[in-house]
Amino acid sequence: MGTYKELTVWQKSMMLARRVYEITARYPEDERFGLVSQMRRCCVSIPSNIAEGYGRETEREHSHFLFISLGSSNELETQLILSNGFGYVDDVNCQEIMDLNTEVNKMLSSLIFKLRHPDSKELINS
Repeated sequence: MGTYKELTVWQKSMMLARRVYEITARYPEDERFGLVSQMRRCCVSIPSNIAEGYGRETEREHSHFLFISLGSSNELETQLILSNGFGYVDDVNCQEIMDLNTEVNKMLSSLIFKLRHPDSKELINS
């Protein structure tokens, strides 16, 4: 069965968290308790909830934590859009992080589908 660390979605979400931390380190000081704090909390929530869900006993519990990760991914997207609009992150870096977040979001959705439909013949790489 392996560990959550072997899941591609967990690995990608860890990369996403590192990128968010790197980018938000350049935000204005007055955003330290605003967007920076919010973005860092939700980007850490994504891999953390993947890991927590992996350790749960039932597929339903596992899915619950994956849904939390999915919500955090959506929250991060909104905060990136705001950050770009405020000029805190340039278009290139914003797009890079958005693309990685979209990939994580899709992988989470696929994993949730796989857990909820174990008899599906659909091949999913998560």
